Amino acid sequence: MSNKEFRTALIQLFVSSNKQENIKRAVEFISIAAKNNAQIISLPECFNSPYGVKYFPEYSESIPDGETTKALANAAKEHKVYLIGGSIPERDGDKLYNTCTVFDPEGNLIAKHRKVHLFDIDIPGKITFKESTNLSAGNQLTIVDTSYGKIGIGICYDIRFAEMAALYQKKGCRMIFYPGAFNLTTGPAHWELLIRSRAVDNQLYVAAVSPARCMDADYKAWGHTSVSNPYGEIISKAGADEEVIYADIGFLFSFFFVFS
Repeated sequence: MSNKEFRTALIQLFVSSNKQENIKRAVEFISIAAKNNAQIISLPECFNSPYGVKYFPEYSESIPDGETTKALANAAKEHKVYLIGGSIPERDGDKLYNTCTVFDPEGNLIAKHRKVHLFDIDIPGKITFKESTNLSAGNQLTIVDTSYGKIGIGICYDIRFAEMAALYQKKGCRMIFYPGAFNLTTGPAHWELLIRSRAVDNQLYVAAVSPARCMDADYKAWGHTSVSNPYGEIISKAGADEEVIYADIGFLFSFFFVFS
């Protein structure tokens, strides 16, 4: 098990209806993060497409031969970084998935996480959303063995399931990344609470990466991309607008904190 420290960069990207522009700007921000000495970089959920069931079929692509996956692979290789590709709508045969790709510093696709817990919600008078309208659920955990240690991958609603995070911890993960797009109802209520809870529950670092907020979008993301240490302290946090945040991660922190 590696205990090397590393710097992570979380890109809170503004997502438009222009897929090619979203990809281009994501790659530009990856370059900026790499120049600021980030070794593990993450994009947000659904970064190449507006978030909504009516958009998923149009913006979907196959993996690994789709344009988004190729662009991310090239960016990881060019900058010699581990890249967590947020998520994109993936098409596999006649099924669609909300999928996160992960690349090593040579540009190899080393993991693919399909969102396990689909976001189906109905809060009367506030928000109704049903991913299962046209998305299928994944059915497995995704653990990435990096040179800095093992990391687990979840997507958005996956963070609400404590058992999933506990399984990652039991399998040796020291950090979990959750690309996620909470909204203006669930965000202020639970976003930071869940990040800190998963961190304290399992004595590991947790990063949650949101798109930037756009009030003109059909779905308005909460933003506030954040990193919690194993003590439940938020050590890096964005606002609502587009930005890149950084956190220096030292896994030894979690080895010495014991509940009394």
